[in-house]
Amino acid sequence: MVMAMRHGLLPRTLHVKEPTPHVDWTAGAVELLTEARDWPTGERVRRAGVSAFGISGTNAHLILEEPPAEPAADPEPEPSVRTELVPWVVSGRTEAALRAQAERLRSYVAARPELDPVDVGYSLALARSAFGHRAAVTGRDRAELLSGLEQLATGITPGTVAAEEGRT
Repeated sequence: MVMAMRHGLLPRTLHVKEPTPHVDWTAGAVELLTEARDWPTGERVRRAGVSAFGISGTNAHLILEEPPAEPAADPEPEPSVRTELVPWVVSGRTEAALRAQAERLRSYVAARPELDPVDVGYSLALARSAFGHRAAVTGRDRAELLSGLEQLATGITPGTVAAEEGRT
């Protein structure tokens, strides 16, 4: 329901072929959705009731209400630190895995030109596992970093720093 509010679209009812006969569906304005339906914001706040029943007997019932409209966001501040060279660190359990990871990263970033090389480097350094085989590709811009990843994927080159398991 949170995603339905976020996207303004109510999903169709899942896993139900026909309504239960134990409910009088003619009394009131409640019905099962047989297909997705627009749920735009309007004059009233959107609310949804959610009930969940667990196998262990745990039941949860709540009412979700859409949050107030967010004010326009301030533009992102420029990072306080800029460096001439940006490192992208990659690791794998084996040398082949390291090279495969470099190729996956290269393909991913190449398909998304909006990604900031500094943000990619930050995420690689702090949000990824560090396996035994590691390498760092450095570059001054996106093109140099992508080129370094391509070289790493095909074989370690002079522009790449590598470490084997147990060594730093």
